Amino acid sequence: MKIRIFLTILGLSLLMPNTSFTEEGEKKFFRTKPGIFGDKFKNKENGNRVPEELKLASRKDGINFYTGMFDFSDDKKRSTLFGIEHQDESLYKNTFFGRVTPVTGMMFTTDNAAYVYTGIEANYDLGPFKFTPSFTPGLYSQGNGKDLGHPLEFKSEVQLSMDLGESTNFGMSYNHVSNASLGDKNPGANSYMFNFLKKF
Repeated sequence: MKIRIFLTILGLSLLMPNTSFTEEGEKKFFRTKPGIFGDKFKNKENGNRVPEELKLASRKDGINFYTGMFDFSDDKKRSTLFGIEHQDESLYKNTFFGRVTPVTGMMFTTDNAAYVYTGIEANYDLGPFKFTPSFTPGLYSQGNGKDLGHPLEFKSEVQLSMDLGESTNFGMSYNHVSNASLGDKNPGANSYMFNFLKKF
């Protein structure tokens, strides 16, 4: 009987090289030595496993993909827009307005207009929703689109989004772009977008 138990334990050990057994034959947690399971499973007793909440907290970089309508209030010059934006929450600063982080991105329209920008944004939790205002000066290229009066433009935006998962958000935003009267004319442009944000 003892020989049969010994052979059973030996066989299991060969099948699962990451698993060790005590003298009483009780199974311990996976140890961190090479085997068919690699380093994915680690011994909690040794503190090697990273808690899931720490993994989520370490996700500081976010990529926001968005699309919508540029200058929707102008029937003659409105056009479809596409954009991408990078958010880095590790470079935050606590201010009077709350916690602000840098944001950099670009958008372009089907009329070959383009806007490259950088600035700051703030995030406020509203239950299951997030309210995100931002201010991002940038350079505007007209292409075949609307003449905004000056290469230097200023984008003010508000966004409302909700969590779809641990690292995914979906929302809608509105922005206004103008040159703050730096040019001879300042027609401005109002746009709306649908946003998909993924954190890494």
